[in-house]
Amino acid sequence: MKKVMLITGGARSGKSRFALELTNGKQHRAFIATATVTDPEMASRILKHREERGDDFATIEAPLDLASALTSISSETEIVVVDCLTVWLGNLMHQHGMSDQRYDEVTAFLDTIANPPCDVVIVSNELGMGIVPENQMARWFRDVAGRLNQEVARCATDLVFMVSGYPLWIKGDAPDC
Repeated sequence: MKKVMLITGGARSGKSRFALELTNGKQHRAFIATATVTDPEMASRILKHREERGDDFATIEAPLDLASALTSISSETEIVVVDCLTVWLGNLMHQHGMSDQRYDEVTAFLDTIANPPCDVVIVSNELGMGIVPENQMARWFRDVAGRLNQEVARCATDLVFMVSGYPLWIKGDAPDC
């Protein structure tokens, strides 16, 4: 059975590093990147992430269509890291605007992870643990991201919450270290 793991937590909590560590020992790894270059600071972040994972991953850039990216990976791929859902959701919001309806791309992604082509590690930010945002768009984004995380967590075999670089296993069995 293929595993789907959701790793969530706050900003700079170690989510991406932990996701990459989980792929150690796998020969055929893929990385699906959702970020796009929007300014010099984001370009620097993307470059840093590329350097951290090195050349050991087949990288697919998928700012909008995660389902197609997942289904297009090589059949040899043992594990894929998707980083990150909240950036992806922001891309969808920019593309389609705010909507009370679920984006079609979200439905397609949820359908794909219900029967993934390989083990999947998904990184997402936990946004609902702080101050209520002061503007409507930020509150909408927080709410939609929270619902998306809940839906992915329901599909996932494993759920991990990162705190200060340490994983807290919420669902599934933690590996022996």
